[in-house]
Amino acid sequence: MDSTEEISGSVETVTFHSDETGYTVCTVRLPNTGDPRFHAKSNVATIVGTCAAIWEGEELRAKGRWETHREHGRQFKAESITCITPTSVEGIRRYLASGMIKGIGKVNADRIVAHFGEQTLDIIDKDSARLEEVAGIGTQRRQMIKVSWNEQHGTREIMIFLQSNGIGTAQSAKIFRAYGHDAIAIVKRNPYRLCRDIWGIGFKTADTIAQRVGIPRDSPVRAQAGLLYTLQTQAEEGHCFCIEADLLLQANALLDISVDILADALREKIASKEIVERDDRIYLG
Repeated sequence: MDSTEEISGSVETVTFHSDETGYTVCTVRLPNTGDPRFHAKSNVATIVGTCAAIWEGEELRAKGRWETHREHGRQFKAESITCITPTSVEGIRRYLASGMIKGIGKVNADRIVAHFGEQTLDIIDKDSARLEEVAGIGTQRRQMIKVSWNEQHGTREIMIFLQSNGIGTAQSAKIFRAYGHDAIAIVKRNPYRLCRDIWGIGFKTADTIAQRVGIPRDSPVRAQAGLLYTLQTQAEEGHCFCIEADLLLQANALLDISVDILADALREKIASKEIVERDDRIYLG
């Protein structure tokens, strides 16, 4: 099997992309190196992998291996794909003409890029009123373009943030659907919500994410989440309740947090009724 390597180029076509899983098949125009592993005449390679979102005209970097598919021939199987906003005039034109921004089709993409050149994306992002300098774009269309640009730009930032913190493409998509544009704030504030809200994300995954986003290991939010996880684990093993002292000791072993902090966290969860205390017995609420 070929060794892992990195390739980069401009996205020519997006053959398939799943919003649910991120599975992607695309063709990418690579620098002309004379490499026989892609079509020599067109300098285009087929890349298969997963990414949050992808559009024609974007610059793409992929790490992975070349392989020969029985039906589809030589292709690059990517372990990771990173898409970068295009900087060339042609890349920007194709990027806008791809349909990613409502209000911009092929004709308007040509006109906008012809007018603003390499500054096009900066104009849309920071000075969108100037779009009305372009023939065929009035106030209403300009506003539509700006709203759509903000939505797409925000979505991309969220997906990049989630994936950079160890969350896979499919799970990132689920998180975005659940939290929308509040996703970054929610995950930073309390990543343990993911255990409750997102199917397939358990405590250990959320705990890893929490460390990545800077949640202190002895924080109350981690202590409370650990207590709930311990009780849930006990319930899955067939136990209806847990003795308080045993619960604190088990959570201490799991989290390496002092019993005093855990006891305070337990009181908070009892007050919120997520945990119920009867005599010395602790139940899930």
